[in-house]
Amino acid sequence: MSGSIDAERTRELARRRRELAPDAEAAFRAFGQAVFKDGALPAGTKQLIAVAVAHVTQCPWCIRGHTKAALREGATRAQLMEAIWVAAEMRAGGAYAHALLALDEAGEPGGGGHEGEQG
Repeated sequence: MSGSIDAERTRELARRRRELAPDAEAAFRAFGQAVFKDGALPAGTKQLIAVAVAHVTQCPWCIRGHTKAALREGATRAQLMEAIWVAAEMRAGGAYAHALLALDEAGEPGGGGHEGEQG
């Protein structure tokens, strides 16, 4: 599966981004290096977290980059899938939990909700 990302175009755009804002680019790279180095969490665990978050934010570049980094740090394919399933549950869980907000806004049955509603 090659995906729909044009690698050559992406490289060109990244080059232009660096040229247009070199200081911000350097700061962002330094930030990423600091975040992903070993600390209280090992670098490999951080990369698995990043893979999960990348799926929730739906960033194809992040998915590819952090998957490669996680594998380099020793993650297994099973660990990658488990992290992705955690992300899927959290994404679905958000909708499940936010149902409470909709129910709260709708009010109590017979007390301010829509006429003719059941339950």
